[in-house]
Amino acid sequence: MPLLKDGKTVNDPWVHVADEVAIPSTGGVIVGLKRWHLERESLLKRGHPVGVRLKSKHTAGDVADDLENLGVVALAFPVFTDGRAYTNARRLRERYNYRGEVRAIGNVLPDQYLFMQRCGFDAFEIRDSENEEAWDKATGVISVFYQPAADGQETVVSLRHPDQGN
Repeated sequence: MPLLKDGKTVNDPWVHVADEVAIPSTGGVIVGLKRWHLERESLLKRGHPVGVRLKSKHTAGDVADDLENLGVVALAFPVFTDGRAYTNARRLRERYNYRGEVRAIGNVLPDQYLFMQRCGFDAFEIRDSENEEAWDKATGVISVFYQPAADGQETVVSLRHPDQGN
């Protein structure tokens, strides 16, 4: 599945590893939360980057104590109408000050790209059939925002009243 970062398709240095599959000896791996909890020490001893995949039923708090060890947190969208990953992305960025990669996986749509970025996502696994142009176009749809978000964009209030801030 192609990976979109900074509006461009890039080579994905990470490999998703299912719970029943052996961990490769080299390279960055993304594992499920259950596997992370069961094999944390051995995964860290590998000396290669580790990421965790969170299902929508999990919360950012489930990995809060381990964020310094994680190079990526992949948040699943099982269906495009399930917005729990938005909350997790924002909590990772704002509450836990996570600066690693926050990746959207699953049913990720260009229509939601701008809002995902605003919540703190910076990487997106997209379908092979989609192109960068469709995703790039989605970021220009809205240029001024009413609400503050994890992306730090200025809001309408701060633009109208720069002396008052957000």
